[in-house]
Amino acid sequence: MQPLGIPAVPRGTDPGTVGGEYVDAPWPTGPAGPVAGSSPSLGPMCRNITVLRGLEPPATPDEVEAAARQYVRKVGGVQAPSATTSEAVDRAVRAVAEATAALLAELPARRRPPTTEPPLRRLARL
Repeated sequence: MQPLGIPAVPRGTDPGTVGGEYVDAPWPTGPAGPVAGSSPSLGPMCRNITVLRGLEPPATPDEVEAAARQYVRKVGGVQAPSATTSEAVDRAVRAVAEATAALLAELPARRRPPTTEPPLRRLARL
């Protein structure tokens, strides 16, 4: 089943180019079809949201907010909020961060910590 709003395109076709030049396509494409995690107007975006449950030490409010911002940007297709979108994006980030913090507080402890480290922790080591 195709996701809503995305037409089915046979793999190996490239609806985004005609004669090697980009034309208006619903997503950027490559030789094997759509390029995952990309948008023609926004450029590439991260495909994965970092797992926060089970971190030692536990996820900080900044890490929860960073994950919420990543989620909102991805779902909303907004790489950098503009004057038109910033209020809605900020409101959504606050709501998602609150829901994430509540979820993390309610879930049982994990047996093992996640295999990846949140981006803010990786950057802090540099």
